Amino acid sequence: MWDLDFDGSLWLIAPDSVCKIGCIHTCQGLELDYIGVIIGPDFVVRDGKVVTDAAKRSSQDRSIRGYRPMLREDPQRAKALADRIIKNTYRTLMTRGQKGCYVFCVDRETNAYFKEFIGYPRDAPPDGHQWLEAAEPVLP
Repeated sequence: MWDLDFDGSLWLIAPDSVCKIGCIHTCQGLELDYIGVIIGPDFVVRDGKVVTDAAKRSSQDRSIRGYRPMLREDPQRAKALADRIIKNTYRTLMTRGQKGCYVFCVDRETNAYFKEFIGYPRDAPPDGHQWLEAAEPVLP
């Protein structure tokens, strides 16, 4: 959601917000009943361990501004800082929904990890709802 002209910073609580997508910066300070989070290639799970990669984050993301020069000067510090920022970003997004959070991972192994972690598929979701099936990511 890069066009904030119509609803401004309240775009997330507008009636048609379910048809929009945003980022951590456009939903700061707002709580929702439900949130959907897309976990990108910057956060993957390999053999049960989280692996972050700031180089796979959007070049538009200002939260890792200065990462490349820091990576040349102090690689260990740069990777640790980026790791913290990436994990905090997803944690923050996933906790925006007060009643629930839908998660989709673009990486197949990460998607499988999250499904196993939550015990998916369960017999019946709470409150008589039905589980939604997302399309599997198409990877090269």
